[in-house]
Amino acid sequence: MMKSLRPASLLLLAGFALPACAALPAGDAKAGKASFRICVSCHQTGPAARAGFGPPLYQVVGRKAGSVPDFAYSSAMKNAGFVWTDEKLVAFMRAPGEVVPGNKMRFYGISNEQQLANILAYLRQQD
Repeated sequence: MMKSLRPASLLLLAGFALPACAALPAGDAKAGKASFRICVSCHQTGPAARAGFGPPLYQVVGRKAGSVPDFAYSSAMKNAGFVWTDEKLVAFMRAPGEVVPGNKMRFYGISNEQQLANILAYLRQQD
């Protein structure tokens, strides 16, 4: 026989079901474009984006990791086996080596939650 859950228990369970980026503040795409400056030495955005030191990030949300044909990904990224979601992008921007151990990206991550939200908003605007 199942016992009914108390409202506090339901709230606790609901908290665990929220996506990782739900805790992010609201993102500002314009500020994200400015914050993206730390990324432009390796990545391009926009419809004409090409691979450079890093793959293009135009329409990255929904793309299979390691799948841009004109970029030489690490084996780790080619075999990552996931699709880029908001949550995966935020986690990767925070700590690339934890999300895809052995990837080639030489970036230590972003810890500022507002900056993460802004860059995500900018990348989402590129869809």
